[in-house]
Amino acid sequence: MRGGRLQHPLLGLRARAELWGQRRAGAFRREAQVERRRIYILPTRFGAGFALMTLVMLVAAINYSNSMAFALTFLLAALGLVSMHHTHANLVGVSLRSLGGTSGHAVFAGDEAPLQFIASNPSLAPRLSLELRWPAQTDGVRHDLPAQDSTSFALRLPTTRRGRLQAPKLRLSTQAPLGLFEAWTWLAVDARLLVYPKPAAAGRLPPPWSQGQLMSPLPRIGSEDFAGFRDYVPGDSPRLIHWKSLPRTGRALVQRFDDGVASEIWLDWQALEDLDTEQRLSQLTRWVLDADASGSRYGLRLPGFALPPNAGAAHLGLCLEALALFDERSDGRSDARDAGRGPR
Repeated sequence: MRGGRLQHPLLGLRARAELWGQRRAGAFRREAQVERRRIYILPTRFGAGFALMTLVMLVAAINYSNSMAFALTFLLAALGLVSMHHTHANLVGVSLRSLGGTSGHAVFAGDEAPLQFIASNPSLAPRLSLELRWPAQTDGVRHDLPAQDSTSFALRLPTTRRGRLQAPKLRLSTQAPLGLFEAWTWLAVDARLLVYPKPAAAGRLPPPWSQGQLMSPLPRIGSEDFAGFRDYVPGDSPRLIHWKSLPRTGRALVQRFDDGVASEIWLDWQALEDLDTEQRLSQLTRWVLDADASGSRYGLRLPGFALPPNAGAAHLGLCLEALALFDERSDGRSDARDAGRGPR
């Protein structure tokens, strides 16, 4: 172990500098701006090789007392120093703010959450090859930033648990203009999103419906105008399935009526007593999605909380939010506290 550290001293130094920089990034805020005193800079591998080559040339120039060798050595050394200054200045003053998640995109546990950030450059000089990434990533998104303009960075954040998620601190870096040095900083931009439980696999249906339990009384077939058929969706009443067409078509078709009363399904926590908490939430998420896809009116019952039957995108969002925040609603404890720290 000790030998490995001796072989890679710069790697250990860089890792300690990264951790120190993250701690100094400060509290999360809506918009973060790069400050000169919070920019860190180290030579790249190419830069270390360039420095070693320059040192060898200096030794050779001294050994042979060659004025041309001295001139070339000092020229390369000056080039390296100027490059270091420009690499550092390439980050100063850049600001970053979050646009949040992609509109209309539901994020379930295990998915990658799409997040948008806007980088702004207030100076008259363009900023070249800026890279933005999460701490656990090795490669991020790279863009040039024109003078007095803004550029959008689209990142994807891995999620592991449901609940409220605070995106981790962001690493903004550059190796421009020559790649001899890498300058970087950490920005604590407030970017939050809600992660829904991962839906269970399709297959398990809600328990048999009965009046007053999981489904309200259905309309009598024939009391309204017949409007055709549609494919069966888990959650549909068996009474509406057109069984005669099943042998002929090989598909379960459900009868539709123009003005019929829509089925009202109650998706109940107590109906899943054989599952643990997270499995129940996962199965309820699957039933909520299936009920919404079928166009049914559905309600959700959780311990100490209930949403009456309804339909539509707004109702779907309320149900998924209730499932995502189940711990907070039941005992005030956030289940996504660890997820908010971001990937390590």
